[in-house]
Amino acid sequence: MMKSDCCPKVSVLMPVYKTQEIYLREAIESILKQTFSDFEFLILDDAPDDNREKIVMSYRDNRIIYFKNKVNIGITQSRNKLIDLAKGEYLAVFDHDDISLPTRLEDEVAYLDSHPEVGVVSGWLEFFPKKKISRHPENNLDIKIDLVKCCAIAHTAAMIRKSVLDAFHIKYEEAYSPAEDYMLFLKLAEVTMFHNIQKVLVKYRSHERNTSHLQKAKMINADILCKCFAANKYPYLYFKGSLLGGNRFVDINIFPKIPFIKFKIVRDKIIVLLLAIIPVFLIRKK
Repeated sequence: MMKSDCCPKVSVLMPVYKTQEIYLREAIESILKQTFSDFEFLILDDAPDDNREKIVMSYRDNRIIYFKNKVNIGITQSRNKLIDLAKGEYLAVFDHDDISLPTRLEDEVAYLDSHPEVGVVSGWLEFFPKKKISRHPENNLDIKIDLVKCCAIAHTAAMIRKSVLDAFHIKYEEAYSPAEDYMLFLKLAEVTMFHNIQKVLVKYRSHERNTSHLQKAKMINADILCKCFAANKYPYLYFKGSLLGGNRFVDINIFPKIPFIKFKIVRDKIIVLLLAIIPVFLIRKK
């Protein structure tokens, strides 16, 4: 499918891998029904032997551009390939089995247009069929404080300035897959600002084929690696409020009853302990 030569405002990036047809159609249709229309919809199929070309090509919309990998390259490389292919000013991340609410793109574009200092905007998720809402903090500092403990940006609902990724040569990293999105945001935290729109933008489909279910052990390991990076890179973000202000700190738990990262205050020093016993580094309070 072809599109016009002019560059769109937004590139919607959706990798596909053996997606159930009903889920894929719902995902595609949720983008095509957006109130904001100036976008290209890049769909990359990473299952060459079990592709979804007929499903995608059944939609007669010139904003859709379908690509198929000759061999399976995995989710991380597929996401990076989509970034390279994108021509939009903003990149809208989207997963192949979720549903974007109709004003998602409109809301995010409006925010980025009016806040040039912000490089990443996202919003809340509604998990379905359970109808549980996942909320994240709104403002940049609160998001970054939470980022060292968890991925406080909903990846499937995120919109990113392509210029920020290009300027700082930031991409998804295979070493942190399947938590490559978490590490991407940790790297971006150093160079740009974040914002979460305080409403549901995407419905997140929770089912047994989710990566979080299929690769649970690998996800836990990758999550630990990300938290280790965050603890070393942004120790000050573990403290709520001003930089190292006061004595308030937050331990990071991964294992039951055993803190993964523990903070111990001794007079004018803050000692950071791994697994509550191994000193990692020391911070002198000002």
